[in-house]
Order: sequence, then structure tokens, then C-alpha cells
Amino acid sequence: MAVMRLKPVFAVPLLGIILPLLFWLCYWQGWPLWLCGVLLLPLAWRRDGFGGLLGWLGPCVTLLGAMALLLRSSSSVLYYPVLVNAVFLLAFGGSLFQSQTLIERLARRFNPDLPPQGVRYTRKVTLAWCAFFVVNGGIAWWTTTQPMSVWALYNGLIAYVAMGVMFSGEWLIRRRVTRRYASIVSHE
Repeated sequence: MAVMRLKPVFAVPLLGIILPLLFWLCYWQGWPLWLCGVLLLPLAWRRDGFGGLLGWLGPCVTLLGAMALLLRSSSSVLYYPVLVNAVFLLAFGGSLFQSQTLIERLARRFNPDLPPQGVRYTRKVTLAWCAFFVVNGGIAWWTTTQPMSVWALYNGLIAYVAMGVMFSGEWLIRRRVTRRYASIVSHE
């Protein structure tokens, strides 16, 4: 019988999917939320592919998980979504002051010869994500002062749906912009 091994590259996204489900499970089963700290510990080793501030997200989140487990308190776990949004905001926002934004660097992986219109578009997308992280992080911060049911609903479901809508909306807009740009180029 062959044993299937989970590759590290898939482990972190899988934890990202499992974590909100565990938030919900802990809440609805009456289990202490600090148990979620167990899932945050492996994130310390997730540094490949991320540089700068994003490279430190894993170790910082791991510290929250360790604090939750050692103190047997959910207080630190409540700030996990706030920390994630803050680090992403700083990374995306900081890239606006560099020659290439974070989104432009990602886009150039697929299209190294990104035209000037594409560069402008990636800058706008970076700004849109910054706005998203401000709003999402602000709401996540607010939920830390609310009943656990509000925190679990927003951070375990609504925030992930909002992020999915943002990804999907940007993908649809990008397809439209790409088609429009391709038709302009073909007419020249």
C-alpha cells in the first residue's frame, strides 16, 4: 500500500483552508479556540518564495499559535486575521514605493514583457488590495471586541468569501482589460 505524502508546498494552503473550518468547529462544539494554535505552528517553516515582510508572516503567526497553546488562551488567536491583514497591507503598500509593485512582480512571472498599460493596471490592483486589507483588517480588529460568534462568523467565513470575491472580480476585470488591450494592439 503506497503512502501518499503531503508536499510542503501544499501544506500551507491546506492549513489556510482548514483553519477557518477549525475556528467554526471549535466555536460550535464549545471547544477552546486556543486549540487553533496547533495549526499555526507549522507556518514557521513557510518562508520559501516570500521575501521582505511576507517572509516573516509565518514566524509571527507561529508565535501567536505558540502563545495560544502555552497560555491556553484564545486572545492571541483572535489577532491572527488582524496580523495577516496588517502584514499584507504593509507588503503591498510598501511595494507601491518601489520600481515594481508586488502585483507587477507576480504578473511578470507569467508575462515578462508586460506593456506599460499592464504596469499601470498592476499598480491599480495593488492599490485595490491595499484598500481591501485596510477594510478587512479593520473589521477583523473590531471583531476581537465582539462576542465569539461574531468573530467566528466574520473571520471564519465572511472574510474568506470577501477575499474570493476580490480575487474573482479582479480576474474578470483583468480578462476584460487584456482582451481590450489585445484588440487595440491588433488594430495598429
